[in-house]
Amino acid sequence: MTVLLVEDDPSISIVITAALEAEGFAVTRCDSIADRDRLLANQPFEALVTDVMLTDGDGIETIGRVRQLAPDMPVIILSAQNTLDTAVRASDTGAFEYFPKPFDIDELARTVRQAVGSSAARTGPDEEAPVAGLPLVGRSAAMQAVYRMITRVLRNDLTVLVLGESGTGKELVAEAIHQLGHRRAGPFIAVNTAAIPAELIESELFGHEKGAFTGAVARSIGKFEQANGGTLFLDEIGDMPMQAQTRLLRALQSGTIHRVGGREEIKVDARIIAATNRDLEPMIAAGTFREDLFYRLNVVPITLPPLRERADDVPALARHFLQLAMSEGLPRHQLAADAAELLSRQPWRGNVRELRNFIYRLALLAREELIDAESVAPLLAQTARNEGEAIGSGLDGAVTDWLATHRPSAGNVYDAALAAFERPLFLHALRETAGNQLRAAQLLGINRNTLRKRLHELDIDPADLHRLS
Repeated sequence: MTVLLVEDDPSISIVITAALEAEGFAVTRCDSIADRDRLLANQPFEALVTDVMLTDGDGIETIGRVRQLAPDMPVIILSAQNTLDTAVRASDTGAFEYFPKPFDIDELARTVRQAVGSSAARTGPDEEAPVAGLPLVGRSAAMQAVYRMITRVLRNDLTVLVLGESGTGKELVAEAIHQLGHRRAGPFIAVNTAAIPAELIESELFGHEKGAFTGAVARSIGKFEQANGGTLFLDEIGDMPMQAQTRLLRALQSGTIHRVGGREEIKVDARIIAATNRDLEPMIAAGTFREDLFYRLNVVPITLPPLRERADDVPALARHFLQLAMSEGLPRHQLAADAAELLSRQPWRGNVRELRNFIYRLALLAREELIDAESVAPLLAQTARNEGEAIGSGLDGAVTDWLATHRPSAGNVYDAALAAFERPLFLHALRETAGNQLRAAQLLGINRNTLRKRLHELDIDPADLHRLS
């Protein structure tokens, strides 16, 4: 079994050669594209292992010549440029596998053996290269695993379930799969299933016919039909009511839908990507999430790590958000090394979303172009104080002011205060959670059903927050 190794770092080349020879491979080594092409033109190899950045060019950009010289030979690409763009470029060449540096040498050796024994190695790149440049930032090992999973699903329609805490960027993963994949010419339709009232979710997903229910004055096309030919992203799938779960499962199994109030069977062709910040398996055990739907959605799971588990990515993310802030009209800033190090030590409980909001606030308030740790520390302290005091001191002060102004009669203080503060408190919780009733209930410390009952009694519609005061 013969392998051609193209690597211009002698130490890495020696280690890889030793590992492959231990697996029984005969390894030929070179360190340039020119030598690679000369060797391929003069003798057959059963696999190619190549670095990207070589002394005389880009190993990915020249894979086309490799395909001309050895059309069926599997290619395994190594790279220290550990970005999603590099992973996608490697996938576009038809590479059997892509390994970001540093990598597990034993895993590389096993992969080479699989590649040599596989008849499924791709024979060429796609005719049309995908668009790159999506804001998935990070070179940590955890994000490398995410990038590799993304590249594996770009050219198929397998259902993907994106898992991760709130604010980790689950929708960005869905957008990357769509925009870099073979359905990029079609629509990308995103639905936050938790933000839709239970009685309306089926109409939102599947549409409805005129007269299907009170207020249905015309036919409405649902999200499934809107996503035809493209991708349907179902966010917060763990909050979907059971009845809607049943209809969703039927749609996924049959590839067809019925509009609410309609009899026509409508064929739909949409790739499904779902996401949740909840652990679905305990919900299955509790009977609040269908087990068969879970297995239908969980064909390819992609788990996004919380930001606290990839602190090394914080400086790159912070600089990325500073660039975005500048492109949106905020002042130009650069991040000093001590500021980046300070940001990396923060817990970022709200994950990437919290970091982004903080950086935008920093870009607005910082006076100097170079932001150092002394500029960052006061804003971090202020943010921590605000989070700790917002509910405690804020409500305490409001109640004190109200009591001083209204002076309710003895024996009536509780009822009067509750009537005065319950509606604004519920509105505040809904705004803080972007209308997500489950999170609003958790924030208030009450049951979700209790929240829904009180919202109805208080005439609060979470779907119409922009009009509520």
